[in-house]
Amino acid sequence: MTTTVAFIGLGVMGYPMAGHLAKAGLTVRVWNRSREKSTQWASEYSGSACETIASAVQGADMVMTCVGADKDLTEVFEGPAGIIANAPAGAILIDHTTASAGIAEQLAESAKARQQAFIDAPVSGGQQGAENGALTIMCGGSEASFEAAKPVMEHYARAINLMGPAGSGQKTKMVNQIAIAGLVQGLSEALHFAEQANLDARKVVDVISKGAAQSWQMENRSDTMIDGKFEHGFAVDWMRKDLGICLEEARKVNASLPVAALVDQFYADVQAMGGNRWDTSSLIQRLRKFR
Repeated sequence: MTTTVAFIGLGVMGYPMAGHLAKAGLTVRVWNRSREKSTQWASEYSGSACETIASAVQGADMVMTCVGADKDLTEVFEGPAGIIANAPAGAILIDHTTASAGIAEQLAESAKARQQAFIDAPVSGGQQGAENGALTIMCGGSEASFEAAKPVMEHYARAINLMGPAGSGQKTKMVNQIAIAGLVQGLSEALHFAEQANLDARKVVDVISKGAAQSWQMENRSDTMIDGKFEHGFAVDWMRKDLGICLEEARKVNASLPVAALVDQFYADVQAMGGNRWDTSSLIQRLRKFR
């Protein structure tokens, strides 16, 4: 039998993710707040654009969501017109939004009451990873629902792991963002120092990338950082949203995040410079401005 999937939210991530499912031969129905986007998707892929969430999810085996934040999840999942009220019993609801662990736990309970399974499954890899089908997905939910959903998610992922019960995927994504914040700031300071010391920054990267300083950020972003080009990934506005979630959760679990809190304020400076939509490597531009 062909798996029927509803995909809710066709932003820069959801659009290609849903496309991978269609190319894999699944029956895909899509819904987006902007009707034009879902119509455009349906003209490009084999699938159908739905006018309502209810019509998209009725009879679906799985429902994927990729929206903006907690409030958007509440809007699409809850209420008489939402996913939980209209998806069938036995459906697996998979949320790829980066959101709070609290909303994941809440939606898991609401889904359970309707005999549905819920998996919080935030992703890492950015737009490029979504387009290439090479995302990393960190999941929270039951083992049974995870094993059932994993073959479907594999169509747009290179790594998928179950991290624990509902909320665990979101908490793992927080760990990811905390680590990235420190790495990008460190790389920004290193490249800024190289420039101020009149070194050839590219030669410096070529040398130090062979040793312990090497990282994904260095390999994939150092050239564009040196060139002052910041149109290659996750936007500053989105990173600040994520770091806000991290800092709020840190207060709940009594974790100390001094570097993440500081880098969050550095990103606020980038926003004040007009860099809201620059990618996260734009921290170096702040150093260049304030040197």
